[in-house]
This record gives sequence, C-alpha cells and structure tokens, in this order.
Amino acid sequence: MNYWLVKQEPEDYAWSDFLKDGQTAWTGVRSLPARKNLRGMKVKDLVFFYHSGEAKSVVGLARVAQEAYHDPTAGQEDWAAVDLAPVKPLAKPVALAQIKADKILREMALVKQSRLSVMPVTHEQFTRLLGLSETKI
Repeated sequence: MNYWLVKQEPEDYAWSDFLKDGQTAWTGVRSLPARKNLRGMKVKDLVFFYHSGEAKSVVGLARVAQEAYHDPTAGQEDWAAVDLAPVKPLAKPVALAQIKADKILREMALVKQSRLSVMPVTHEQFTRLLGLSETKI
C-alpha cells in the first residue's frame, strides 16, 4: 500500500463537503509532478486530506476508490483524475506548524514542495501523522 496527501482550499471543497458527497472525482490538477502522483495511486491506497489556505492542516483520511483515468475537465489535454472516498476525519487536525516542527514530518513534500497539490507520504510519515492526530484506523 502507498500513502498520499492531497491539498484543497476549504472554500472550494472542504472536508465536510467530501463527507456529504461520500466520494469525489479528484479533478483539475494541472502540475506534471502531481499528475505523476495521481497516476501512481492504486485502489485502497490511503490519502490524507489537507486544508490549504488559512486552515493549513491535515483534517481527514480518504482512500483511492478508482485509479487514474482521463480528467474530464481537461478536454483533449493529457491530465489525470482519480476517485477518492472519505474514510474518517482525524480526531485532531495536524497543523502545518506542527508538521514543520516535527523531525520526521518536516521532510514531507508538503514542506519541501509546498505548491505541489498531490504528493506521496512515506509509511513513517503516515504513521507519525496518525499518531499526532490521535487517530486509529
């Protein structure tokens, strides 16, 4: 299993919207590294949901429900989308400030490549984020 993190502005699509919808197509990603990451996602991989903007915190856990397919919002261009389904909200959101201060997490792409919207998370980082969030899966 692989682990990932996706970023979203809560004003555009919040974790609460995702929970209401029950599943969503993750579309509109227009970055080559992020597209590569979307194409690397496999069904059942776990995905952290990060609120960017003012919130700046990991708030939920999702899973990949459908692997990469052509992004219908891209017209003829070669962009990818995946379907994600919520698993559960984190018991305690993990703020970006906590991530930056943590010895394990400060090496995350979230810190190193802050503009990347879809990124891999190592097993060690995944476990650490779950621990900080006091969330069991």
